Amino acid sequence: MEITSLSHYKGKTFEVEIDNQRKLYLHIDIITDFGIAQGMEIERAELKKVIYASNFRRAYEYALYRLDYRDFSAEEIYEKLLETYKNEALCLEVVKKLARAGIINDERYAEKLARKLVESKKYGYRRAKREMMQKGLAENTVCGALKQYADSFEENLAALLRGKYSRYLTDDTDRKSIEKAKNALVRYGYGYDEINRAVAEYFE
Repeated sequence: MEITSLSHYKGKTFEVEIDNQRKLYLHIDIITDFGIAQGMEIERAELKKVIYASNFRRAYEYALYRLDYRDFSAEEIYEKLLETYKNEALCLEVVKKLARAGIINDERYAEKLARKLVESKKYGYRRAKREMMQKGLAENTVCGALKQYADSFEENLAALLRGKYSRYLTDDTDRKSIEKAKNALVRYGYGYDEINRAVAEYFE
């Protein structure tokens, strides 16, 4: 196969035409790395390497673009890449490169997410754990990040009773209102035993 045409397309991208038929759009770095020039012959195996390198570069840049806006777990960014590039091996290699560079780090992401869910949203352990695992984080990573908040869950539960749900707790004989508060706290991720204990302490 012959590179029959090589011309600037836009920005740092060049249009490469092969055998006057197939066109590729390659970044200048790929052109330079593979020594691509008009009139050169290129084997099919070498062309596959060029295309893989080009797709890898695009996928890596796309991942960096997404990570500019918010953090992702390794699993999340892998799924985002796979939606676009459809190549499991390539997407996995991109994720590995991001991890080696420290751009993604599941432990760091888990710590940041745990802080948000527990300190800001006041979620209980169950809800926080579920939300974190839905982000593709491993269970041991999630548990490790939440371990430091063992005392915070009890404090947050008491704070919710004193604040957001205090309107349901004006009368300790009003079972209907109390149940509304309890059900809301279950949705927050607190267990029945800890809720019952906290409500009893609230009325005391």
